[in-house]
Amino acid sequence: MLDWLYELVAQLIIWIHSGLSTVVDPDSGWAWGGSIILLTVCLRLLMVPLFVKQIHASRKMQELNPQVQALRKKYKNDRQRLNQEVMKLYQENGANPLSGCLPLLVQMPVFIGLFQVLNGISNAKEGESKFGMSAELIHSAQHADILGAAIPDTFLKAVGADPIGWSAVVVTGIAVAISSTTTFFTMRASMKRQPVMDSDNPMFAAQKIMVVLAPVFGLFGLGFPLGVLMYWVTSNTWTLAQQHYIYSKYPPINATANGDGKGAAPARGAGKGSGAAAAPAKGKIRKDAAAQPEPERPKVVRQQPSRKPRSKRSGSSKR
Repeated sequence: MLDWLYELVAQLIIWIHSGLSTVVDPDSGWAWGGSIILLTVCLRLLMVPLFVKQIHASRKMQELNPQVQALRKKYKNDRQRLNQEVMKLYQENGANPLSGCLPLLVQMPVFIGLFQVLNGISNAKEGESKFGMSAELIHSAQHADILGAAIPDTFLKAVGADPIGWSAVVVTGIAVAISSTTTFFTMRASMKRQPVMDSDNPMFAAQKIMVVLAPVFGLFGLGFPLGVLMYWVTSNTWTLAQQHYIYSKYPPINATANGDGKGAAPARGAGKGSGAAAAPAKGKIRKDAAAQPEPERPKVVRQQPSRKPRSKRSGSSKR
């Protein structure tokens, strides 16, 4: 049912390979490996608008997170009502929790198609054509050399070969290590952008599990052909660089409000603080006034008038 997808991916590889063959040897690893890398880069360029849409959806979810947490506390004993209210909140504000899955939904078919095409090239018999690729092209891809490894080589096959293909083991092992590491950091950066959740929220535990299991997913690469590993490494490296650029352009809501995410409270209260410094509160004035002693006033001595003898009083005569 998916033969059309495999043929489409194979045709894209053929077109890119034809273009590179005008510059490098068509039977070299540079031509076939470069075809896979360029296919990945073209795909990721087409996915940039979806990634930006994912960022906007994440920011919208962060804006609504306080209201969602309030609904969780209000309807913590009624799971059905909680889901209804949360979905209603998302619909009223135009938020779609599934928007973050768009890049993955677009990328997965290409990944599956590329895996099947390269796996088919690896297992093709001599003189067999597959997915619209001629027998000559398949033979050329099977013997393309990349640092001592071929496009169809896998880590497990190289280890199980007699004698062991050490060049293929080293090259595919390094590719698996890089893909596992980049998968971990990609998942970690994505999870750090998500809204903070309560510990009793199932999504909180799921996020932690995904970050821990991300390197384990990379171990599946031990059975992937080198061509698929090249796609995986290129895609993850692109994602990390893209995340760094777009996340700096669209910082999280808390970072936007707080600058670097810290010290928001002092900044928000700066106006109040300056006003308080210029005009202190009345209670503080009274307290300060009571603490300071009143200045001493000069003592006024009231002199009582002395009573004159009768002989010296005006209008009186001595007899």
